[in-house]
Amino acid sequence: MSEKIDGSTVLITGGTGSFGSTMAKHLLQRNVKEVRIFSRDEAKQDTMRHSLGDQRVKFVIGDTRDPECVDRAVRGADLIFHAAAMKQVPSGEFFPLEAVKTNINGSANVLKSAIENEVSGVVCLSTDKAVYPINAMGMSKALMEKTAMAFARDYQDSQTTISVTRYGNVMYSRGSVIPLFVSQIKNGRPVTITDPTMTRFLMSLTESVDLVEYAFTTARTGDLFVRKAPASTIHDLAVALIELFDGSADQVQNIGFRHGEKLFESLLSQEERAKADDCGDYFRVPLDARDLNYSLFFEEGQARSSELDAYTSHNTQRLDVEQTKQLLLTIPEIRKELAI
Repeated sequence: MSEKIDGSTVLITGGTGSFGSTMAKHLLQRNVKEVRIFSRDEAKQDTMRHSLGDQRVKFVIGDTRDPECVDRAVRGADLIFHAAAMKQVPSGEFFPLEAVKTNINGSANVLKSAIENEVSGVVCLSTDKAVYPINAMGMSKALMEKTAMAFARDYQDSQTTISVTRYGNVMYSRGSVIPLFVSQIKNGRPVTITDPTMTRFLMSLTESVDLVEYAFTTARTGDLFVRKAPASTIHDLAVALIELFDGSADQVQNIGFRHGEKLFESLLSQEERAKADDCGDYFRVPLDARDLNYSLFFEEGQARSSELDAYTSHNTQRLDVEQTKQLLLTIPEIRKELAI
């Protein structure tokens, strides 16, 4: 990774978000030449500018939906972390065309500009909700992945390596459920869960950064990477937080499913897992580089195993309440709230 980062200019789209700001801090610990933050929120950029206080960080105001803004941000970059997205599931349900404009069209603008400007590598961030999607956010992210793969397939001879990282819920990221639960517990309000048997992957921001680094280090164009992660039920997560913050055992309140919510999430479909390489802490799904000339493949199809299930939050390592508490205590924000 150091060989790719040393002396490089790294662009982070959506750079003022939870992942982007964590990635920026991580990169500044390397011998990076410049970290370029691209987002449309000037207030968050100003806050980030003051909190980082590093002359290597440059800020560009703009929107990935605007190709001219994207070109201005990409020009001169060596590497791109594409994190800009519309991420909230309920928002996508009510405004699906906005998810299309940002998650699909905006991503296409970034990929097109990266290839035209001969950027060395692009890592596009995706989500477990893109697998067997039932909501607009997941559907738009699935099409973002397909768009990235199409660019990788069409431009295999370019110097730009395009890859995708897909990950589950990032703990304590902006808009995630853990900060909400903590706020509810500390203020003596009910801890609202939608279904006690619902499961979710649990990944830290640091682990999400590690996943992107792994992609940059090892990717061949068109690769999709998944980091293996444990999961817990939403009920056990709520109870773990209540016990950590000395809340009341009867605080949990079931409120029913929200718009577009799933009982469990998948990081790999059954079809993807059948052809995935197991790389220890990660799965790698290589690009299907076949073209539309299917005549050969009617006679010589690809073998596919039907023995492997999809990789989901229901069949991954399941944490109990005590194990979930220990994992939560590794999160800096939780330790800060507990004054540890």
